[in-house]
Amino acid sequence: MKQFLAFGVTIVLVICLYKSWGSPTNGVSHYAYDDGDSSVIGGEDNAAIDQEHRRAGPSPERLVLSVADRSGQKQQHNSIDGPNDDAAAGRPGPLDDVELVQPQSKPQRPPLRKGAFVAGSAQKRHHVPSLNDLGPDDLDRESRLNELHEAKRQILELERKIQELEGRIPRKYPDVTFLNYKNRKRILITGGAGFVGSHLVDYLMMQGHEVIVADNFFTGRKRNVEHWLGHENFELIHHDIVNPLFIEVDEIYHLASPASPPHYMYNPVKTIKTNTLGTINVLGLAKRVGAKVLIASTSEVYGDPDVHPQPETYWGHVNPIGPRACYDEGKRVSETLSYAYAKQEKVNVRVARIFNTYGPRMHMNDGRVVSNFIIQALQNQSITIYGSGRQTRSFQYVSDLVDGLVSLMASNYTQPVNLGNPVERTIQDFAEIIRDLVGCKSKIIELPAVEDDPQRRKPDISRAKKYINWEPRVPLQEGLMKTIDYFRKELARSNHSQRNIFVPETTEFRSLL
Repeated sequence: MKQFLAFGVTIVLVICLYKSWGSPTNGVSHYAYDDGDSSVIGGEDNAAIDQEHRRAGPSPERLVLSVADRSGQKQQHNSIDGPNDDAAAGRPGPLDDVELVQPQSKPQRPPLRKGAFVAGSAQKRHHVPSLNDLGPDDLDRESRLNELHEAKRQILELERKIQELEGRIPRKYPDVTFLNYKNRKRILITGGAGFVGSHLVDYLMMQGHEVIVADNFFTGRKRNVEHWLGHENFELIHHDIVNPLFIEVDEIYHLASPASPPHYMYNPVKTIKTNTLGTINVLGLAKRVGAKVLIASTSEVYGDPDVHPQPETYWGHVNPIGPRACYDEGKRVSETLSYAYAKQEKVNVRVARIFNTYGPRMHMNDGRVVSNFIIQALQNQSITIYGSGRQTRSFQYVSDLVDGLVSLMASNYTQPVNLGNPVERTIQDFAEIIRDLVGCKSKIIELPAVEDDPQRRKPDISRAKKYINWEPRVPLQEGLMKTIDYFRKELARSNHSQRNIFVPETTEFRSLL
């Protein structure tokens, strides 16, 4: 009787102990857990619970069972299908209880059965990937791309801010000569953005005067004077001198007119208006404000001369209805108007008859001898001569011409003055000189002569030497090398940002290059 009582008490204690600890597998067979078959124990929900138990580690009941198994020195196999099924199927054998009890740093997912794998594959085929489905590598790549786009955006923003700040920085200009109010003059240059006019602007600006440029940019270019834009002594007016201009000035250089045959023959009526109506407006302005005015005439007033060399007293030999008459006769009328205003209205006038001039800033397509030959030689094209090549010209460098214009304006001499180089050369010789300086192998070919093309041209500069103490100083070779270098840079330009600015040859200006 005592034995039955003791046995009953033992059973009660075991049951109480069992209830106090709970089920060893919380209602889930540990056999299925060990085998890793979630489909046997309730599908995906039990598999989720199974994963939770794996992360939480082995339960206390399992520890007890494992210790009990080890104490009996008997290894239990936790497979429903028997001890040899796993090995026969090629799967790894079951782990020992000791291995299951020991904590693992990275739990491994047990293999799924075939049926469960097929079901999972079917679900994956219908699953739409989202950002949460991306792996660590995909998320890292996406993050790097976002950072790259943000960096590019910030770089563009910084470039915009830099350009804005650069626009606020005052431009650097050369240290021009300072003139007080008594000595400083307000000087108007019509056609000041052209070839000769822009070099005259440089000279007068460096002298410390206030310079106003009026140009309609038919042949002139803003780039010729852009290095002065914004300077307190410089002003640029987009204006056609055919229309009246009302400003206050002390001196006027009237250079407005196309000067190359292709340009002035392009619109002959406009050329005549510029040299007649434009000259009337300039002389009227000079009369109103009491300004001294210099009229830029040309050697073309001599036409195809019968007298050689040509003095200022020669009246010329001009065809009044020829293709060049719009320019030739326009300049002759301009001179007539100047001396009519001088006699009738007491306007203080100067007249400069300019001969062939060359130098940087010449228009590449102006059709003149120097620019044509240099461009053709630099491009290894045939150098074209119109006619036999025995016709003669005299070429002066642009800086010599500017010196002559300023000297004539400052003088008291009122009669026309020739400004040119008395050294006469044939067109054939000139083409060969340019070809040798460029270093090309271009052929020199002859084309039909141009109508009314002067055969001989050489100035008599006796007046210039006597009354304004002027004569050319720049040797032909030196001037041609500077001009060739300018055109070579001009041809090398491929976009607007590549500047080709020729500036006066002073120490201050060289530092700006």
